[in-house]
Amino acid sequence: MNHSATTAAIHDQTIATHYTCPMHPEVTSDQPGRCPKCGMFLEAAAAQDAAAPPLQLVAEPQDTGTWTCPMHPEVTSDHPGRCPKCGMFLQPADGGDAPAAQQHDHQHASGHQHASGEQVGTVAHDGTRAGSWTCPMHPEIRRDGPGDCPICGMALEPVSAGLDDGPNPELVDMRRRFRLAAVLTVPLVVLTMGPQLVPAMRGLLPATVAPWVELVLSVPVVWWAGWPFFVRGAKSVASRHLNMFTLVSLGVGASWLYSLVAVLAPGLFPASMRGADGRIGTYFEAAAVIVTLVLLGQVLELRARDQTSGAIRALLDLSPATAHRIEADGTETDVPAADLQLGDRCRVRPGEKVPADGTVVDGHAYVDESMITGEPVPVDKNTGDRVIGGTIANGGSMVVEATGLGADSTLARIVDLVSQAQRSRAPIQGLVDRISAVFVPVVIVIALAAFGIWFAVGPQPRLPFAIVAAVSVLIIACPCALGLATPMSIMVGVGRGAGEGVLVKNAEALERLQKIDTLVVDKTGTLTQGRPSLVDQQAVDGHDPATVLALAAAVEAGSEHPLARAVVDAAREAGRPVAAAVDFAAFPGGGVSATVDGHHVVVGSPAFLDTQAIDTHALAPVVEAYRRRGATAIVVAVDDRPASVLAIADPLKPTTAGAIEDLRRRGMRVVMLTGDNATTARAIADELHIDEVIADVLPDQKHGHVQALQAQGHKVAMAGDGVNDAPALAAADVGVAMGTGTDVAIESSDVTLLGGDLAALVKARDLSVDTMRNIRQNLVFAFIYNVVGIPLAAGVLYPAFGWLLSPIIAAAAMALSSVSVITNSLRLRHHR
Repeated sequence: MNHSATTAAIHDQTIATHYTCPMHPEVTSDQPGRCPKCGMFLEAAAAQDAAAPPLQLVAEPQDTGTWTCPMHPEVTSDHPGRCPKCGMFLQPADGGDAPAAQQHDHQHASGHQHASGEQVGTVAHDGTRAGSWTCPMHPEIRRDGPGDCPICGMALEPVSAGLDDGPNPELVDMRRRFRLAAVLTVPLVVLTMGPQLVPAMRGLLPATVAPWVELVLSVPVVWWAGWPFFVRGAKSVASRHLNMFTLVSLGVGASWLYSLVAVLAPGLFPASMRGADGRIGTYFEAAAVIVTLVLLGQVLELRARDQTSGAIRALLDLSPATAHRIEADGTETDVPAADLQLGDRCRVRPGEKVPADGTVVDGHAYVDESMITGEPVPVDKNTGDRVIGGTIANGGSMVVEATGLGADSTLARIVDLVSQAQRSRAPIQGLVDRISAVFVPVVIVIALAAFGIWFAVGPQPRLPFAIVAAVSVLIIACPCALGLATPMSIMVGVGRGAGEGVLVKNAEALERLQKIDTLVVDKTGTLTQGRPSLVDQQAVDGHDPATVLALAAAVEAGSEHPLARAVVDAAREAGRPVAAAVDFAAFPGGGVSATVDGHHVVVGSPAFLDTQAIDTHALAPVVEAYRRRGATAIVVAVDDRPASVLAIADPLKPTTAGAIEDLRRRGMRVVMLTGDNATTARAIADELHIDEVIADVLPDQKHGHVQALQAQGHKVAMAGDGVNDAPALAAADVGVAMGTGTDVAIESSDVTLLGGDLAALVKARDLSVDTMRNIRQNLVFAFIYNVVGIPLAAGVLYPAFGWLLSPIIAAAAMALSSVSVITNSLRLRHHR
């Protein structure tokens, strides 16, 4: 059955009363969430007519035959499931049709929409991942396999790094070409330059033989080792995207072809161009050295770009190889972690890695999550707590039920996010693109002008001088360093952030973060631990506190609000049963109501109860006293009369105060935006030394306050963790989500702090500042080399000092500019 059609059919029926999984219709819930079997989001399902047959969303797959992964055909299984490498659903190896639901989720799990609108990560007919190759300098270019970028000519590389990727084929090829070029170029340079430096070498080869030896040595260097440069140069002309390879191919080709004519047809040249030995000067060694140095630059650049994926590979390497799976009979079996299925239970012993995302179902341990969150303090994990695959259990043993495998795991999502961010474009790249669009044509014009001037008014022999000047200009002006300046820094910076527990969704957010002057923070779950608890209760009008608490818990059981969970937990800890409630209604930002055991119960803020015609004025002194202590006061009314006041407090995170102070020292104005009343919010703000508080804000009003700050000219970052924060996160210049918060908040944000700690925002801000500074330094390096190098190569100093830049020196300077940019970018790996 078509999944989308089925969903439409469901929504066309009566109002949804429960949620179900599109893959496992037997899984139902009275509230949204994830399926415990496959991890997919539950969807709203309509109440079915009792006489109507239930909707069958999924045909049960037959556990017969051989199943394989379309992405990794070496993975086979005798039953359906997910690929342990990529998380995609296995399909019948005999080419038969997989169940429709699997096909749908296969597409869902393996493909996503790229920011540019292109479909990225779908499966091509040849088994490769469509759009999985991109250009390091032009991430908008996506191809199904390796090749050359049509804009800059550079080799495409995989979008995401993997542990089993093997060596970079482009690096292997360039290294092989460089080695051969170096082996042949060294004797060629010795043969041509040696006699000028060492008189004893003169006459070793007859004047009639030496040019032919130089020609033979240069052919493999120029036309085999340097062949990719000519191919890319030709493509750049054909596509009208002139680039560095246009200049390299023109310079090397011109100097080598001139030398070839000088050897094959020396009579075409005037006598004035002959040297003392009667030879026409050749530039075989210059062409060979240029190719060799450009190859060296390519090798260094490819190695550096390979290192930028180190953060991703470090994350991938976290996954353990084996797991201690607990079988149905209670026995433990060591199995490859890749063979785990959703719902499997595994024992994690002290010092071992958690084999998969899951929930602790038994035991207790302190889990080191530093490689994921960047926080060095182990986290106490007990029954019911979530754990992340790859983290390390210390000081205890626990049993974990797997809930996230393959592409659905936290590690996989982090890797995907980091890969996308590394390939995104920062706004500053727009300036570079505009410059590059005119740079190469201008350089060609300058080279032609230099050739013309030297040929017209230069000293004799004019033609060689003109060729040297033109070739030197073409070579030294290669814009490789200019193109690498921004993407290299972004790749290294984003990777470094991932290692510190800061996930940046795109380069634009990283650039905007340095300009933020105002930070708007939610209170619950952002400044506080997000685990409120009942700290006090005062009953009124003779009501029994325990009875009122049980009634309140029955109503709050239908709410997902953290304060509601605190009430329910308090009732259960007191040993009070939580009764079933009917006619439940929620009022966002106010409270909830329901009928419990025949009583109409309303739980919420005093202001909300006042709107329900329930007079709470007599409770004002109690409410105000709780608020001055920094607790949230909620009132419970039974049968439209106040029955009790509950005080709920949420302790601050240990690092919050220090983080707020660090952000203030960095010039950021901190504003608390909360739905709490002003007295409670002010108590928290005073403790944290926050100057500005906006309290009593309803969820749908938060984004309006953010927009108001932006209208005043402020660059605003919003930090939050709840569903109600999502609109404000999306409206802010930079949305910052706590990694411990809701999926909606994380999806709406630009930056995710994996540890849910504002201290990581300080790291993110510093990383943004350092990355943008690094980019500007790179651009300065690139521009200095070109601004200074081009005039020198054209020969402006020759009339005064007799200095004329050799093409060999020009090639060395060009390679050095790229190395400078690469080396400077890699410094970000040591960012603190």
